[in-house]
Amino acid sequence: MENTNILLAGVGGQGVLLASQIFTSVAIEADLDVKQSEVHGMSQRGGSVTSHVRFGEKVYSPTIDPGEADFLIGFERLETLRNVHCLKAGGTIIYNSMRINPSTVAAGVAEYPGDVPEQILAFGEKTFLVDGLGLAEQAGNTRSSNVVMVGAVSSFLSLPESLWESKIKEILPPKLVDLNLKAFHLGRAAVKNS
Repeated sequence: MENTNILLAGVGGQGVLLASQIFTSVAIEADLDVKQSEVHGMSQRGGSVTSHVRFGEKVYSPTIDPGEADFLIGFERLETLRNVHCLKAGGTIIYNSMRINPSTVAAGVAEYPGDVPEQILAFGEKTFLVDGLGLAEQAGNTRSSNVVMVGAVSSFLSLPESLWESKIKEILPPKLVDLNLKAFHLGRAAVKNS
């Protein structure tokens, strides 16, 4: 198996690190070599958060160089755009339609770009926009949009669906398992129907 490089990008509080933990746990359970690295930034204050997940037969570095990500998973539109330079040619972008204003926009110092989706689309043919918040709400909790995104990406990976389900059950608190499994399946269906 060739190495797979997944870059997750979002805003503090969106569950980027939990999603990263799910990817890492699934790959470990599949007996793959896994490396993971994260940048918290100002995660407590809604700042940028990125996580690098790499897995395959043998992985030497935990970080993904610019132009080397097979998948860019954006939990927020502008954070997706900020990280498109990391995507390799022919890579896949899967991003959440959610918009969270950065502190500079909230303070009135800057404006949120109006053409973010168009700019993202210009970077690759394999681009999927997911209504993560809407699907999470449909699943029963808006905070499960991160698991919606995990589900969306999982449909592109050759790892058994049952393995994803078992890791979600293992990692999440029991009272949140059913709604997160629903979120996971809604995310899978969202990209399969695109």
